[in-house]
Amino acid sequence: MSKRIQKSAEFGRVAVLMGGAAAERDISLKSGQAVLAALLKNNIDAVGIDVAKNPIQPLLERRFDRVFNVIHGRGGEDGVLQGALEALGLPYTGSGVLASALSMDKLRTKLCWLGAGLPTPRWMKLQGPEDVDRCADLLGFPVIVKPAEEGSSIGMGRAENKIELREAWERASHYNCAVFAETWIVGREFTAGVLDGEPLPLIRLETPHAFYDFDAKYRAETTRYHCPAGLAPDEEGALQKLALQACDTLGVTGWGRVDLLVDRDGRPWLIEVNTVPGMTDHSLVPMAAKVAGLSFEELTWRILETSFPCRGEGDAGA
Repeated sequence: MSKRIQKSAEFGRVAVLMGGAAAERDISLKSGQAVLAALLKNNIDAVGIDVAKNPIQPLLERRFDRVFNVIHGRGGEDGVLQGALEALGLPYTGSGVLASALSMDKLRTKLCWLGAGLPTPRWMKLQGPEDVDRCADLLGFPVIVKPAEEGSSIGMGRAENKIELREAWERASHYNCAVFAETWIVGREFTAGVLDGEPLPLIRLETPHAFYDFDAKYRAETTRYHCPAGLAPDEEGALQKLALQACDTLGVTGWGRVDLLVDRDGRPWLIEVNTVPGMTDHSLVPMAAKVAGLSFEELTWRILETSFPCRGEGDAGA
């Protein structure tokens, strides 16, 4: 993984956008501070900007040459910010408008994968408590209930019966987006980082929690991360190839992270794609990059390089 940009001055002045107004704001601030510190160590002229609801005004007040986007969740990862940056003519890291919007919406993501013949667990959209009985008949139990447009496992819950399913739907419905139930897959959980079209080493996740929830991701000390993942080279290669296919189907470019499960029969199942993954001390892309031989500072440099052309044809990009 050689550098495309050799001198820090070529990046110009970089705005590191962090925070936002979504449920993942606190995580984004931690990611942003870590990225800012790394860019400064690289002698890059970087400025941290804590975005509240309006990301445009700070970018108009000072001249910037490009943006390192570390805003997780809606408003930063869903195409909204990307569209604004396109209008301003500011290059930015990561995926363009279309890929960001599709990836943020887990339901549209699954429909795209289904159309491309890629494996993803069965699901059903829950529009109200009247869907509980039909969901139980269609998917059985257990299921996992998810808000379609939240990240970091926010609002997710496992249900083993109709009472728990209704309760999980009620909790998830508070996030002002579509809610769906998905078949619970028993097996091993992996995540695959992707950097500029190349896969990073897989990470296998282990947690005593029912699933890899918000607490397991950011607070618990009991979560175990295995990287290398302990797979045979051909098995790891097949999962990495699937992750690249999952990104390509959605038009994801620059960098990202694909979450997937492998069931007890060895079948892989795609879960979701994150187009602005976490960059905290608990985050997975920096962990995989380190195993690949990239320090955190080198990783941020490589991600910032994705703010230069080219993105995939047909996807919006600066």
